[in-house]
Amino acid sequence: MNFTTRLVAFNAAPRDPFRPTATPIYQTATFEQDDASAFGTYDYSRSGNPTRRVLEDLVADLEGGCRGFAFASGLAAITAVTRLLKPGDELLACEDLYGGSFRLFSRILAERGIQVRYTDLSGDNPVPVSPATRLVYVETPSNPLLKVCDLRRIARDTHAAGAKLCVDGTAMTPYLQRPLELGADIVLHSATKYLCGHADVTAGVVTVKDQSLAEQIGFIQNAEGAVLGPQDCFLLLRGIKTLSLRLDRQQRTAQAIAEWLAARPDVTKVHFPGLRAHPGHDLHLSQALGPGAVVTFETGDPERSIRLVEALQIFSIAVSFGSVGSCATVPCRMSHAPIANADARIARPASTPPPDLIRLAVGIEDAADLIADLARAFESTREHLACRSRAVQGVCP
Repeated sequence: MNFTTRLVAFNAAPRDPFRPTATPIYQTATFEQDDASAFGTYDYSRSGNPTRRVLEDLVADLEGGCRGFAFASGLAAITAVTRLLKPGDELLACEDLYGGSFRLFSRILAERGIQVRYTDLSGDNPVPVSPATRLVYVETPSNPLLKVCDLRRIARDTHAAGAKLCVDGTAMTPYLQRPLELGADIVLHSATKYLCGHADVTAGVVTVKDQSLAEQIGFIQNAEGAVLGPQDCFLLLRGIKTLSLRLDRQQRTAQAIAEWLAARPDVTKVHFPGLRAHPGHDLHLSQALGPGAVVTFETGDPERSIRLVEALQIFSIAVSFGSVGSCATVPCRMSHAPIANADARIARPASTPPPDLIRLAVGIEDAADLIADLARAFESTREHLACRSRAVQGVCP
């Protein structure tokens, strides 16, 4: 079956004699056993739950992996992957990445004795593995500068050094990009974003390529217990069914907004892999089926960026992305503040998000309405800054 069909046409309730078309919510902590000598298929919902297993099997199928795992959040999923590392090992990460990932890597992992190093892995930049490198971690497109990494090349270089490659595929989803097919060993998502699509679930998923990794992640998931509850699994399954419909519309609108922003003289730079001027445009299209629906841009003035975001009416000010509703943030003040405000004594990327950078997460609203909202915000901000300038000169009350 084609991908969009597989989003809907899966076994919703394996072994259920009533054959429901929607996966039941097995809202139970424990399962009665047939006898006292051994456990059956399910015994305790931390170790396994039928609703969660349907979700995990579906995600594994969509990614082309051997096994999937559902966690209580995207960061819980990332944390589980980092448990593969031991003191003395090194994690090599892309330098442009989610602020929460940076906080986990540079604070929590460092305290566990794991070395963390950041580098620019976009474009043709080399993968500077060291003898201690055991895991390479990338986002592509990255968050928030939307840099593009060559996954095939990075996978080859990583494996040649005896390390594993983990890709955060949140921005693309398996609908647009399947990193395991490009050579990655592990792919994970903040399922809170596009997989859910409605901003009503906090979740993370991990999919692995081979059985050995599946056994390790499965053990970690059960041992630490940061699993996704059955109610949230149900909502996530429901959201996944409309993934392609939502993303198709969101991408079209994001493309229109990026082109509109790129034509404005008061925008200094637009980051969006769907624009031909983007340095990773061709590379991205060689390994993904679309540009995604996140657009970031710079205004040249941090205060102007803050005012612009606050003047938006349809775009809400919210730190996540991937929902049906559009939102906007200033990353260095919000989602990426852990990087911008990091103690200089801890491991950190060489660069941080520009202070004037705005991130737009495009939803399913009408494209003309979103562009009109942006236009109103630009005009309001222009008037405010002009008045401020006159006030400094003593000619504006």
